[in-house]
Amino acid sequence: MTARPEILVAGGGLAGAAAALALARAGREVLLLEREAAAKDKVCGEFLSGEGVAALARLGVDVMALGGQVIDHIRLLRGRRAVRAALPFRAVGLSRLVLDEAVLALAAETGAEIRRGCAIRRIDAGIVESAAENFAPGTLLLATGKHETRGLERPAPPGTLVGFKTHFRLAPAAHAALSAHVELVLFPGGYAGLLPVEGGRANFSLVIEVDILRRLGGWPEVLGHVQESCPHLAARLSGAVPLRAAPLSVARMPYGFVHRPAPDDLANCYRLGDQAAVIPSFTGDGTAIALHSAALAARCIASGEGAALYHRRLGAQVGAQIRRAGWLYRALSLPVLGAFSFSVVETVPACLGFFAARTRLQHAD
Repeated sequence: MTARPEILVAGGGLAGAAAALALARAGREVLLLEREAAAKDKVCGEFLSGEGVAALARLGVDVMALGGQVIDHIRLLRGRRAVRAALPFRAVGLSRLVLDEAVLALAAETGAEIRRGCAIRRIDAGIVESAAENFAPGTLLLATGKHETRGLERPAPPGTLVGFKTHFRLAPAAHAALSAHVELVLFPGGYAGLLPVEGGRANFSLVIEVDILRRLGGWPEVLGHVQESCPHLAARLSGAVPLRAAPLSVARMPYGFVHRPAPDDLANCYRLGDQAAVIPSFTGDGTAIALHSAALAARCIASGEGAALYHRRLGAQVGAQIRRAGWLYRALSLPVLGAFSFSVVETVPACLGFFAARTRLQHAD
């Protein structure tokens, strides 16, 4: 027997939970399937930009009440060189485990049905197949994040970067020095980010070229490689206590991907978050884009606008931002161009604020 929910949301991460909340609040029947039986961390920099904080506030989520840590400065590091500047907005550091659970709980309180431990095996001709039962939803929201869903894989070539994420408890002096800062480290083959989150912890995440990862061998060697290239980071992590036995990881993220509607798309399928658009993570705007995609999809569904129009509108709103982020990453990561670009930023530190503003989501929810 096949169930026929009005709206099915595949994935209970930030985008899926936000969409379920918005649609349930509008009085729609919503069923959300989440593959994990309990809350778990995700590979994410855990940086909430000003737009992301505002979008969550509109949903009724107070990130500071959840333990969010104010971030109002950025420190860019390359080798032994460092540049510090004020951000053009007030950001917040908050773990995805805490944030996603808060939005998911609010969606359930609002009337959305949440089923945990329900992994989707595949989606075929609009039929969503899980281990327990099959579904033929009137509207499908695909919010499976960085993970592909068999039958609806993203039409994008895999990227060349592998992502890692873990948490540390820093030594007291290092924790105090990191307060209110996000530190972005450029190293040969990738970049890393460090920022405070709730509970006195620090999120440490990085992406690295897959070829360099293979050459180095594994996580201990990667961590040593990054610290060797940046003495400032080595000092930050001196005496730090890792809070995970091993980091989380995700392979070959397709940075720069923006879904464009195609003739063979499912007519009732709305892609959200990383299933719709993937911005280079160093910008810290991925969560804002995920929340914006959820709000836009909910509005399009409520007004009867189709999925193809939704995808065209979302692409028009985030495409230029994602392209600028890609250009900026290349400018900072290439050896010669990166050294020149860093020299420019050293000379005019306010450039950091300008570039941060230029890689923000410009469209309010």
